[in-house]
Amino acid sequence: MDVIFNTDNNIEGKERIEAYFTKKIKEDLNRFEDKVTRVEVHLSDENGDKGGNNDKKCVLEVRPQGLKPVAVSSQDDTIEKSISGATKKMVSSLTTLLGKLQNH
Repeated sequence: MDVIFNTDNNIEGKERIEAYFTKKIKEDLNRFEDKVTRVEVHLSDENGDKGGNNDKKCVLEVRPQGLKPVAVSSQDDTIEKSISGATKKMVSSLTTLLGKLQNH
């Protein structure tokens, strides 16, 4: 499973975030490893330099084998919280999607 990070120009410390969260995302999505080929992480700061609450956005797009991509998003005060929130949503979405496929 490949994890690819895309950030806007307002995100600082991309290398640190990418190194830590690549490992974390792979651990959280480990049970789907044989069904997922790629995870794309899109990070942005909605307000840029202005600051504000819940302005850090993470969109996770997962490519399951043989299926259409699945995307979820999360916004929070920090990039770390928004990535964690999006990862939790993705685990739930994949559990539901792949569970339905197994039942058919």
